[in-house]
Amino acid sequence: MARNVLFIPGDGIGPEVMAEARKVIDWLNARRGTGIQLTDAEMGLATWRKTGSPMSDETIAAAKAADAVLFGAVGGDEEIPRKLRRERGLLALRRAMGLYANLRPVKAYEALLDATSLKERVARGVDLVVLRELSSGVYFGEPRGTETLANGKRRAVDTQVYTEEEIERVARDAFLLARTRRGQVASVEKSNVMETGRLWRDVVTAMHAAEFPDVTLRHVLSDNFAMQIIRDPRQFDVVVTDNLFGDLLSDASAMIAGSLGMLPSASLGTADASGRRPALYEPVHGSAPDIAGKGIANPVAAILSVAMMLRHSFALTADADLVENAVAAALGEGARTADLYIQGGVQPLTTIGMGKAILGKLEALGG
Repeated sequence: MARNVLFIPGDGIGPEVMAEARKVIDWLNARRGTGIQLTDAEMGLATWRKTGSPMSDETIAAAKAADAVLFGAVGGDEEIPRKLRRERGLLALRRAMGLYANLRPVKAYEALLDATSLKERVARGVDLVVLRELSSGVYFGEPRGTETLANGKRRAVDTQVYTEEEIERVARDAFLLARTRRGQVASVEKSNVMETGRLWRDVVTAMHAAEFPDVTLRHVLSDNFAMQIIRDPRQFDVVVTDNLFGDLLSDASAMIAGSLGMLPSASLGTADASGRRPALYEPVHGSAPDIAGKGIANPVAAILSVAMMLRHSFALTADADLVENAVAAALGEGARTADLYIQGGVQPLTTIGMGKAILGKLEALGG
């Protein structure tokens, strides 16, 4: 069975970490018969410099036609006009593919407890998923823009907008996901001061009562959640929240894992009649232009994004488990890149070195 994946390395450290992810896919194809066929595409700053657009119509069409998209990073592209970035950048690709649910798993690896910003007793055992609504909210609301007032001062406007339907579909995903985990959903909003927060709470409460009474639901104000995720992150299982809060709080949660370089993500759309669900998988860390080209970026998030693709797009659960176990095994034997805490006298691995360590564990566990 052919599994067609569009492969977009992107900018900054994207090509470096995605090269290691590609090696994992090549190994899976050769040793596990996964049948993943990669088609290369370009997007980002380098593409804009060559063509005048950060993303072509052909790339958008290929992404919509693929079974999944594997994406590296974009960013550090401030020289691209802001309007063009919005119309031809990552936000535009997510919208063109109809992606509305962004899953960001956060796990505290036992081997990396000394790398987390939290005390080991607080981080140990953390295993949660932040489910961020991805296609609406303040990043897409209208009106937006900046104007100059009569007194010569500027005024900027961003609009936070949500409909019941947009909240319902991401909430349903959260409840369904919780049923496969520990059966707990924390819905995060700011209902005490925001109209969208009040609507969010009302819609999630009604859906819970009507369809998911078997799942435990709690409502958490976003500022309180920011405190609770540092105080006691183990209390959370599935966290569902809006676009802005999800962006901020999932990045903060990354420190539980030790680094943004440890976090994969999956962005999912609505399944079609055949059950195929549009999907884009990417590391959370961004393009990190300050370390691009130095060969020191952490490829774990990119490799774990491959595992998420295996699980969510292709139902290859055993292969996804194998990749995740190989990562854990490599970390358990001390494999670390420079973004993770390095004990005295231990030299950090390069990007290629970390990829090699994980491939070695794949061979040992599943070869």
